[in-house]
Amino acid sequence: MLIKMKKIRILLIEDNRLLREGLTAMLKKQADMNVVETIGNGENILAIMGKFKPDVLLLDLGLRSRSSLNLVKLVKKNFSASKIIVMDLIPLQADVLEFVQAGVSGFILKDATVNDFLKTIRSVVKGLQVLPPNLTGSLFSQIVEYAVSGSNPSALIESVRMTKREKQVIELISEGHTNKEIAQELHLSTYTVKSHVHNILEKLALSTRVQIAKYLHDSKKIDSANKDISLLDE
Repeated sequence: MLIKMKKIRILLIEDNRLLREGLTAMLKKQADMNVVETIGNGENILAIMGKFKPDVLLLDLGLRSRSSLNLVKLVKKNFSASKIIVMDLIPLQADVLEFVQAGVSGFILKDATVNDFLKTIRSVVKGLQVLPPNLTGSLFSQIVEYAVSGSNPSALIESVRMTKREKQVIELISEGHTNKEIAQELHLSTYTVKSHVHNILEKLALSTRVQIAKYLHDSKKIDSANKDISLLDE
């Protein structure tokens, strides 16, 4: 007697028709996957989820019609058993953290190989968390792990050892100061400030000063910076 394999039930939300149809055709070729429905936006998402009860929701991060993050929160609140995978070209680290905290289980880069795409879906169904490859192994991936475990992600950021001068630069960046203004405030050369910003970005695994400010505000670090950031001599 043959045992019928249980297929992964997939709901795809992608507003680019060509991409949506291409992904659907690819997924339908997989013996262990079944695309139960495809839609171009997140309207009536609860009714659709209730009707098809997908194991996996593949969601375009940049939906033009509405907020993908709000969709994630809505789905996880009402269908907590369904896994959500977000698709994007190059997701920002701040976006990744927000989506993981909202309940997303994985990320697929839109330039990923077919094998990586399918592997991500199968891994998420097994209960694994899948980050974008460019973030794997970074400090940020550890921060996300803290978020997944329910711990405060700022606790890990705060454990990064900063010099007193770097701490001052971080606080001034969070207040919106330019490198030139920071140099004047701290009586440093602009070149020295740029060097400090570079070191801070490296330590926090970030790419822009805007992300530094966002991280500080998001994790509410500013109020506790004096006592929580480990200080080294300058």
